[in-house]
Parts: sequence; C-alpha cells; structure tokens
Amino acid sequence: MDVLTPEQRRKNMQAIKGKDTKIEIMLRQKLWEKGYRYRKNYKNLPGRPDIVFLRLKIAIFCDSEFWHGYNWEDKKKRLGTNREFWIKKIETNMERDKKVNEKLISDGWIVLRFWETEIKKNPDNCIKIIEEAIQQRKK
Repeated sequence: MDVLTPEQRRKNMQAIKGKDTKIEIMLRQKLWEKGYRYRKNYKNLPGRPDIVFLRLKIAIFCDSEFWHGYNWEDKKKRLGTNREFWIKKIETNMERDKKVNEKLISDGWIVLRFWETEIKKNPDNCIKIIEEAIQQRKK
C-alpha cells in the first residue's frame, strides 16, 4: 500500500468538491430537461441541500457513499490508514445528516436523499421519486 506524504494528501483532499459534483449535475440536468426549476446548494436551509423546490418545501441531497457512510458497518471494518480519524469523521457526518433531516422535517419539508450509486445507476428512478414528492405537495 502506498503511503501519501502530507502534501499529497492535502492536495487530494482539496480536490474534493463540496458542490456541483457529477451526481448533482446529472440529477439536475434530468430535472431541467423535464421542465422543473429549482434552487441549488441553498444556503438558507440546514445542511445546504443540493436541490431545493422552495414553494413545495422539498429538499434533495445527493450523498456520496464514502463521506455519508453508505453500507457503513462493512466499510468501517475495511478502513486502513488513519482509521480512528475516518471513523470519527464519517460518523460525525452521518449524525449531522440525521439532525439536518430531523430539523427540515420538523419545519415541514420533504427530505429526499439519494446515494451516489442510485443516481448513477438509475437516475430515472430518482426522478420518479422526486416527481412523486412534487405531486404529493401539489395535492
């Protein structure tokens, strides 16, 4: 296993995007093609959702699997380098996601979270779920 120097690790970490990721763009393009208009990376809400339908109170998050703890119990066992740091970091992210969901829901929002793999493998199903939430709000 290659060990990165602190400088290499810093550069790698700086390259990680917090917004306008490939999965966000993919989902937004599909919504735009269907005529939906939304806000992106809306900073006036907890968690700064990736996609927001303000009038309908729908907040959508596109979660990468590493940073948000997809299949976490299995992945946690396979962590190698800097294990304690990553466990704390990912579990803190997961706890924050849970609190953000709770806050938004208590404020009357529908919260949708999609994993990276869901968006990549079946974006049309993600759109279908979003459209169902939109229809639910329009009733």
